Amino acid sequence: MSNPVTAILIGAGNRGMSTYGQYALNYSDKLQFIAVAEPLKSRREIFAKKHDLKEDKCYESWEDLLKEDRLAEVAVVCTQDQFHVDPTILALEKGYHVLLEKPMAHTLEGCMKIIKKVEQTGNVLGVGHVLRYTKFFSTIHDTIRDGRLGKVMNISLRENLGWYHMAHSYVRGNWRNVNLSSPMILAKCCHDLDLLYWMIGSLPAKISSFGHLIHFKQENAPNGAPDYCVEGCPVQETCLYYAPRIYIDILPIIQIMESSGRKGFKILAKLRKNHANFLSGLSKIIPLLKRLRFWSEWPVEPLYSGRPEEESGDYSDETKKQILETSPYGRCVYKCDNDVVDHQVVNIDFENGCTANLTMQGFSHLEGRTIRIDGTKATIIGEFLDSYQSLRFYDHITGNEEFLFKQALSTESVDHGGGDKLLIDAFIENVRLKSKSQPLTNAIASLESHIMAFAANDARLKNSVIIMEDYRNRMKHV
Repeated sequence: MSNPVTAILIGAGNRGMSTYGQYALNYSDKLQFIAVAEPLKSRREIFAKKHDLKEDKCYESWEDLLKEDRLAEVAVVCTQDQFHVDPTILALEKGYHVLLEKPMAHTLEGCMKIIKKVEQTGNVLGVGHVLRYTKFFSTIHDTIRDGRLGKVMNISLRENLGWYHMAHSYVRGNWRNVNLSSPMILAKCCHDLDLLYWMIGSLPAKISSFGHLIHFKQENAPNGAPDYCVEGCPVQETCLYYAPRIYIDILPIIQIMESSGRKGFKILAKLRKNHANFLSGLSKIIPLLKRLRFWSEWPVEPLYSGRPEEESGDYSDETKKQILETSPYGRCVYKCDNDVVDHQVVNIDFENGCTANLTMQGFSHLEGRTIRIDGTKATIIGEFLDSYQSLRFYDHITGNEEFLFKQALSTESVDHGGGDKLLIDAFIENVRLKSKSQPLTNAIASLESHIMAFAANDARLKNSVIIMEDYRNRMKHV
């Protein structure tokens, strides 16, 4: 592609910086950022340096950026959940095509405002439901459509949050509190609800849901536990959530490598876990090992966001420990202001007779999704994990088993199984076609998953079964 699609970035956080920004650096012939809006000065300056932006194209707020005449073809919106609607609508009005992070909005009203504006302007809008683009889930979708399963009767989908991810994002982090972000079933599981709707190909008829916040509460704090882990916690040797264990010892990354099934990763994991000092010296000789020894990626990256240490690039153990003394990510998990559930189930009866259940829980040993689909002719069982992916097909008549898809741990594992790149590729193609055709994960296609999430949250809170036809009728009055 000789002329890349030009874009502005609204929000240079983890997704904006590391996903969309990195894509533009890797594929400069496809995407080029020419302006950024980011309130944190250090993040703004880092993004500007990486993308060679002029000072007058770096804005503290999206309002200032969108006051300008249209600067590019595309606006990539990566603000926090509660701040998606206004910049998206104004960008569409300005003539930008928009690539919007999920969830589309944190309220049903916000979703409908965005959809109406897309319809008014005719501009392309893609929503970041990246899992539709993965080889894993697209294979499931195509196998169902090909009829190999017969009629699909039931799908059981599990969103297994690693214990560390739960603590990082939904207890200490940005999505811990409903009033600051959105209900967890929307923030984390609109992906999963979108997959169910897409794979089954039918509207949900009824939804019920149950879930609670049980573990991460003040009453479960160990005796004598301080507000911050590094203040001398009496159970630091045995507490799974001791902050240095996650951000300095990078136990989550080690566990992913250990469970990968790949000998090389297992050796490196053992080296990082048991011989960190030796690895420090070795990394001076083999620069590639420096990445493992002084880990700067997730979950460490948000720890540094907006701090001066981020710009200096100091990822030493000593600096991380100093940051944990005051960072929200250094807090005792039993003494945070979190109120989102730590486990929830959603039961769905679809109009075509298929039933499905989604389980979300934040106490898994491995991060990822597992799925079982039973049809009248065959069964699919899949594991979509950080450490590996496996998709097996069982034919009822022959009893034969076959692998539909299999992938070991790779660089794509941290890229939603390759979905991030493929989603951006598809969005750029939609923009380039000039026909203003909407991508696979457009606003209208993504709406149903959001409605399902809002309905599930209401069902949980009201202890009721939601009749979806009635629930959708509410949209007419939004």
